[in-house]
Amino acid sequence: MELFGTAGIRGPVTNVTPELALAVGQAVAARAESGTDTVVVARDGRETGETLASAVAAGVTSGGLNVLRAGQLPTPALAFASRGRHGIMLTASHNPPTDNGIKLFADGTEYETRAEQGIERVVEEGPSATAWDGWGTTEDISVLPSYCEAVTEYAAEFGSELGGMEVAVDCGTGMASLATPEVLENLGADTRALNANVDGHFTARESKPTAESLTTLRRFVTEGATLGIGHDGDADRIAIVDSYGEVVHEDTVLAILAERYVRTSTAGDPVVVTTPNASGRIDERVQAAGGRVERTSLGGLHEGIAAVREAGTDGTEVAFAAEPWKHVHPGFGEWIDGITSAAVFAGLVASEGLDTLREPVSERPYRKESVPCPDDRKAATMERLRTTLPETFPEATVDTEHGIRLDFSGGAWTLVRQSGTEPYVRIYAESEDVDRLVETVRDSVERAVEPS
Repeated sequence: MELFGTAGIRGPVTNVTPELALAVGQAVAARAESGTDTVVVARDGRETGETLASAVAAGVTSGGLNVLRAGQLPTPALAFASRGRHGIMLTASHNPPTDNGIKLFADGTEYETRAEQGIERVVEEGPSATAWDGWGTTEDISVLPSYCEAVTEYAAEFGSELGGMEVAVDCGTGMASLATPEVLENLGADTRALNANVDGHFTARESKPTAESLTTLRRFVTEGATLGIGHDGDADRIAIVDSYGEVVHEDTVLAILAERYVRTSTAGDPVVVTTPNASGRIDERVQAAGGRVERTSLGGLHEGIAAVREAGTDGTEVAFAAEPWKHVHPGFGEWIDGITSAAVFAGLVASEGLDTLREPVSERPYRKESVPCPDDRKAATMERLRTTLPETFPEATVDTEHGIRLDFSGGAWTLVRQSGTEPYVRIYAESEDVDRLVETVRDSVERAVEPS
């Protein structure tokens, strides 16, 4: 049984059912380490969230642990509340309203792959309830005030004083509505909140923040705001809009934050953990600041952080970890946190200006494409590409640890990887001649999918 993708369990509610939520709750209780007796449960604004949260809570309590019901929360706030205990978040992030999902946390960190596999085994075997007199209890708690206060204090210590800067925030009728405008106001911003009511149907715009879905925010920013911020449904993602109404490339945002965290680190070996689909512009800015980059699998930032710490010396510190749109701020917490990103990035813009922050970042043309590939052909396709792609590009440096990444002189690169959730092979590329690079790579992938 394979329940978990790159971001927990996620899919249509015909698959993510109350029965599954109950079983996952019981499995979490069965697999929890000795000494753990409490699980925090929260949900995003989706219509199906209340039922699924009740089902997962019933699973946890019937499995013998206590539940703290935190109601509707951004995913980073649930992660914050899971420190020192376990947490279960019912969310499908940026997926459509017909979907839902289950994300698991332990002590502020997403479950690692082995822990998820343990849950899958218990669910497949059929978890069972404990004896009736061993069931846990349920209690309601409030998390948002302490979370918003903690983010505000962290961003202020980092230097995020916004001094009346006008910031427009498109919350996408998601969970950012409950936190980002408040945090920015606390830091001194003149905040304009768009779509800041919680609506599980996402009637204002689709939940994923893209150039197309953020049209209203982009227009609003051009009318006088200094900065625009867009969130997804559960507020772990962030998109940035400049004063001209253009969406700043997600890797440029990542590079700016990574460079700043490395420059402010006092460690002898500051490290930024990112993913194979992240641009070489990140490596350039991190190296210029005196740090180094380590890559990990998509959806595995927490595991990448752990690997760097395990292999590092006394001077090694993970200064920052991120994949495009999603950032971990280790000085604040071990989880992906779009609200903290909004506060920290807004502070950098207030103090230096976005144009100044972007100026040293090499923004080469970037493209992403998907090549159809049936699930049962993915493994063979990728195996063929491990041979044919290096043969096609003999001048490239090849890394096959997380997909197939080829790096070229001058900062160009391409990555080919199989999708973990859809019948596609993904192509990512960055180059001054990106169209020609993608065309050549796509031709190789299509031949590998349909060998003669």
